[in-house]
Amino acid sequence: MDRTWEEPGWEELVPGVARRRLPGWDATAGLVHGPAGVLMVDAGSTLREGAELRRQADRLLGRRVTHLALTHPHFDHVLGAAAFSGVEVYGAVGLERMLGRRGRESLRDDAVRHGVDPETATEAADLLVRPRHLVSGEMTIGLGGGREAVLANVGPGHSGHDLAVLVPGEGGTPSVVFCGDLVEESGEPQAGPDAVPGQWPAALDRLLELGGEDALYVPGHGAVVNARFVRAQRDVLAARFGVS
Repeated sequence: MDRTWEEPGWEELVPGVARRRLPGWDATAGLVHGPAGVLMVDAGSTLREGAELRRQADRLLGRRVTHLALTHPHFDHVLGAAAFSGVEVYGAVGLERMLGRRGRESLRDDAVRHGVDPETATEAADLLVRPRHLVSGEMTIGLGGGREAVLANVGPGHSGHDLAVLVPGEGGTPSVVFCGDLVEESGEPQAGPDAVPGQWPAALDRLLELGGEDALYVPGHGAVVNARFVRAQRDVLAARFGVS
């Protein structure tokens, strides 16, 4: 393993790409770097968790995070976003509305229901950063040295605003796809009140088209999986929701 990633909790997937499984809800945070930029994927569930992620990235790479991609508007993935002040923030079109005043109240309430301290949840929700860059199809971020990250609006499915992040493979290494909660490995996929079940299987079809057969697929919760796992989960969801 590249010694760059010798920080507790971080797992190198391919050179320049790593992920961390956060405590509590086993949510994923991702990190992609090139010589000109650093992309964080998701921000954790509280300001403290977001700040820890940012500090770890600074310490691991010796450079500050420059970009933040939010995969979907659920508290365990976005409430740490205020810790990334000054960073360019990206999300699927419509995410900015979900992180407005009413959406913040909903995120705060959901966090408290799941055990986050009410004051901690309120602070994170009040200071929440909304995305300035909205993705309707695909958007490519150049991180220097040929390293790119492709942000793809592949939803709706798990939520109304699901964003995936593809890091194309280099020099024979596989591509990496950060899936958000469109894919879950450590438990059954969760369909909350903002899920769009009838379109979730189609979102996974788009995810598979984006990454291809040989990619590493990083779920929003759980261990890294392959295309076969994603396809099987797609079929389970199609049967569960009665769609083809």
